[in-house]
Amino acid sequence: MVLVDTSVWIDVLRDRSGAKRDALSKALRGDEVVLSRFNQLELLQGCRYEREWTLLNPYLEAQDYLELLPDSWRDAARIYFDLRRKGRTVSSPIDCCIAQVAIDHDVLLLHCDEDFELITSIRPLRQTNLKW
Repeated sequence: MVLVDTSVWIDVLRDRSGAKRDALSKALRGDEVVLSRFNQLELLQGCRYEREWTLLNPYLEAQDYLELLPDSWRDAARIYFDLRRKGRTVSSPIDCCIAQVAIDHDVLLLHCDEDFELITSIRPLRQTNLKW
């Protein structure tokens, strides 16, 4: 099972050549794909036109999601706090939440976002940066 981050989906959806979709498929190696509700939020908020929303929303509704556990909210905040105390800051606290979902459910996080590399320096996050 692989949690695919919004950073990957955005690149795949914007790539008209299909090369990034093919690279994603290869990286998944047949593993089941899951999302978090944070990915749903980020993708829908990025829609620029009603047509994009109309196409994307039903697709996202049909996906499998991993949810945060009751303690996950505090644990995600602690990631942000611990990094800041070391003089490092992630660009979005949502990335801390997505990382915590992956940690809680012990799944690989596939991404294109340096924030997750930073989080890995203080948490046992299983992750792969596609670095197209």
